[in-house]
Amino acid sequence: VARSDVSPHGNPRPNRRSLDASGALGLLLHYLNSTMHEISLQQIFALIPATVSRYVTSGLPMLLHTLHSMPDATIQWPSGPDFERCSALVVARHPRLEGAFGSIDGLKLPVQTSEDLDIENATYNGWLSEHFVSSVLAFSAEGVVIAARTNAPGSWHDSRLATQIYTRLRLNTPPGYYIVADTAFPRGTNAVDGRIRAPLKHGQVLRGSAAEIEEHMAFNRELLSYRQTAEWGMRGIQGAFGRLRVPLDINNQDARSDLIEICLRLHNLRAIRVGINQIRTVYMKYWQATEDDTEVWQDFENMLFSEQRKKDRVSRFHVTLEYQ
Repeated sequence: VARSDVSPHGNPRPNRRSLDASGALGLLLHYLNSTMHEISLQQIFALIPATVSRYVTSGLPMLLHTLHSMPDATIQWPSGPDFERCSALVVARHPRLEGAFGSIDGLKLPVQTSEDLDIENATYNGWLSEHFVSSVLAFSAEGVVIAARTNAPGSWHDSRLATQIYTRLRLNTPPGYYIVADTAFPRGTNAVDGRIRAPLKHGQVLRGSAAEIEEHMAFNRELLSYRQTAEWGMRGIQGAFGRLRVPLDINNQDARSDLIEICLRLHNLRAIRVGINQIRTVYMKYWQATEDDTEVWQDFENMLFSEQRKKDRVSRFHVTLEYQ
């Protein structure tokens, strides 16, 4: 925190802080990953209310600054061979979706009701009959967020929020590659012609020979199956970061935007470093990434316990004590 937060007459503490860097990070992750009130954080970390408030308020900007410097936490549009690699992951499971590299969908996050009538009206979503802020997220076949437009009024339609993503599809995406969406996103305009594919609408009429219709329906089934990855991504973010399920502060737009960005970057970091990500585990042979992983996967029952411990890929996250 920015100033000393302990009594000058109390017992000495390192650097005159209630928590060291690891403790402050633990407090922030508890705060982000749960819906608990601050009183629970006070009990867990043995801190008074003012101290918890200062750690959360000052710690979140520091965490965001740190995430900006971490390549694995980057939210970045694919480039060059990334498109081919992601498309290969999709095609391995859905052979007809040649060129698909990601999926896109909208996300509604609850927000407090503003006393300002203009803001209250802008954040009210008539379809859901509640106040929200809207975001549009794009996920690659590797399970990470590759594009995001966040913190817009809840009354805005998803297709309106995605204009920046349309620009990337038009200018920064090689020919033949496309992203999978639902029918809320435009697909036939000149700007994004062929760059967005969506499953058939209910009641849509297909014309052609029996073979053509059957092929079209097979393509649609695979398209519908892959579009589910966007739902997995949204659920992964909302499930891991319970703070997003608590109505966000309507009076602090910058803090709200930073909180959403922190959660998205932590999602990418966790997907790459830890591998807890449904899209990643379905479309990537994550547990067979190296020769040791493949050996464990295929011959686990014949390995001695000592060999299993040597090849344990989770043990690096454990704290071990070595006494001199």
